[in-house]
Amino acid sequence: MKYEAVIGLEVHAELATQSKMFCPCPVVDSTQAAPNTAVCPVCAGMPGVLPVVNRQAVEYGLRVALALQCQVAHTSLFARKNYFYPDLPKGYQISQYESPLAEHGRLLIETTAGERSIRIRRVHLEEDTGKLTHLSRDGESFSLVDLNRAGVPLLEIVSEPDMHTVEEARAYASALRAVLRALGVNSGDMEKGVIRFEANVSVRPLGSQVLGTRVEIKNLNSFRALERSVAYQIAQQSAVLERGEAVQQETLGWDDAAGVTFSQRSKEEAHDYRYFPEPDLPPLVVEQSWIDQIAAGLPELPYARRQRFIRQYGLTPAEASLLVDDQDVAGYFEEVAAALDQGSHRQAANWITGELFAWMNQTGASIRQVRVPPAGLADLLARLKRGEINLTTAKAVFSEMLESDQSAAQIIAARGLTQISAAEAVSALVQQALEANPVELQNYLNGKETLENWFFGQVMRAAAGQANPQVVRAELRRSLQAAKDAHRG
Repeated sequence: MKYEAVIGLEVHAELATQSKMFCPCPVVDSTQAAPNTAVCPVCAGMPGVLPVVNRQAVEYGLRVALALQCQVAHTSLFARKNYFYPDLPKGYQISQYESPLAEHGRLLIETTAGERSIRIRRVHLEEDTGKLTHLSRDGESFSLVDLNRAGVPLLEIVSEPDMHTVEEARAYASALRAVLRALGVNSGDMEKGVIRFEANVSVRPLGSQVLGTRVEIKNLNSFRALERSVAYQIAQQSAVLERGEAVQQETLGWDDAAGVTFSQRSKEEAHDYRYFPEPDLPPLVVEQSWIDQIAAGLPELPYARRQRFIRQYGLTPAEASLLVDDQDVAGYFEEVAAALDQGSHRQAANWITGELFAWMNQTGASIRQVRVPPAGLADLLARLKRGEINLTTAKAVFSEMLESDQSAAQIIAARGLTQISAAEAVSALVQQALEANPVELQNYLNGKETLENWFFGQVMRAAAGQANPQVVRAELRRSLQAAKDAHRG
């Protein structure tokens, strides 16, 4: 590799408040609500109206800033960011610029190369824009504007350009999303656009400490889009430098279908936005007592919980990462684990990240919609460990539990699914299989020992899958050895 990528991310996260940033309009799901039904004179930008800061939005911003180990400003300022906003009627965005809510934090991430600390440059509050829908009809193109989202509280989290690979960018975005979800300030639902990524990407010769010319890729709403667009730009800029040409600073969009970036406009600088203090809002003053109160109420964060899961439950880093990505999933696992012995904790993790996640992906259900309580899954796994049922039966029972309100005990009893483990019963099944297949038995005795697995399948089929596989295997080998001894004699 002749070149090194330098990547910084700007993350825009809608805050899960009940009302908008500067007015009492409700925050609604823009994918469900009728257009322009959550709008008032303030977010519609009518003359003479005055904004009022949403206290809960500030509290949510402080939660994030403290979780990211930022230095919180006791006094921060709102500013007007002037730009042509067709989806903000007042023609400017209220944001923070020179005096943000918080600065100088960090976020730990895990990569295949080990742990990395990514610096956070700033965390600031602003308002979201509306939504434009571009249409063409009868040979004419036009746009429809929906102002339901205009004015929704946004938290912008800006990293330093500390990342150098696509993997690191993905790990940072994923870790930050997990923090936001754990704090309860953002759902993390990227399909609904409540969290969006913007990547600043540049390339420089390997070993150089001089930053290259960067481009900004706007409005990436999935990890896949983030990875693909950053990888595309790294390859594109490397090729430009290889030809001896200069990279042009610009703002780019991402065409997911075509897998390419496209130019939107030349990159603006801060002076292009003509920032100036918002005259209708006083300085935002945050008392230390409020900061201390919020800090004391922070939950265990995903990175710390991941490390604890590895230590306390003996999980692998990959297993722990899957569980802590969702606070509710992590809580569900801990309740299951509490009802099991230490040796079953990894099994519980595997069932949750395997069988349960597969069902959730198939049905679109969240962990809160799962009908099987943690105690119910723990009971099923305990029955499996005691040998009451085998693995195949346990999976079938769990599938039925997920679709009904029945317990494992009820389903096992109703279906007669108790595993056959008694030596006499298993011995009878084995003898039945050997006597019913004399040709195959003779071939086995003549040296075709691979037929042992075939006989195993015959026994399990006769038992309708309910025989204990370990007991069947042991009894089959004993019986085949006895037959072999008799054949030799």
